[in-house]
Amino acid sequence: MPLPFLTADRAFEAADDVALPFDDHERWRRPYRPGPWRVGMAALWLLLASYVLFAAVIIALTGTLPGAAVVFGIALAIIVSALRLLRAGVWVSARGLRHVGFFLTRTVPWDQIAAVRTVQQPVRWLGLPRTVQGQALMLVRQGRAADDAPTLMTTHNADFLARFAAFDRAADAVEAWAAENRRG
Repeated sequence: MPLPFLTADRAFEAADDVALPFDDHERWRRPYRPGPWRVGMAALWLLLASYVLFAAVIIALTGTLPGAAVVFGIALAIIVSALRLLRAGVWVSARGLRHVGFFLTRTVPWDQIAAVRTVQQPVRWLGLPRTVQGQALMLVRQGRAADDAPTLMTTHNADFLARFAAFDRAADAVEAWAAENRRG
């Protein structure tokens, strides 16, 4: 079974001299692999969902179908949450930059982007309230102050915790997409 999200790093490693190594620039893609923390949490959620689905089958076999439907709905909610967690991150295409969060997705066309830059600042550790010193990829929109720039990804989020080289490659890839598409 092909797993297209695993091919992102290989494409950038194979074509270091090419800024945008993909043929189809219209397709939304994440220019990096999801990190081990994100994949591990999604795997744990899917494991929990398998137990809940098994419980739904047991409940259905005992004859209480409304109860089984409720438990099955809970399992579906867990599965959707795991898939949404895997989908979160920064996605790029020729149309713009898309920041996918767990609850909210924001898409910004390239012509509204003034800069995409890496800055050194305190960042949240795995999205928790605790902050540590790290790097963040910031999106500066045209007509807005640099202080109002949203953080796209950090060195301490679920994709890049303890993977500084992967963060640098991903930040360079997003910056390359921004530079190439803001020119054209």
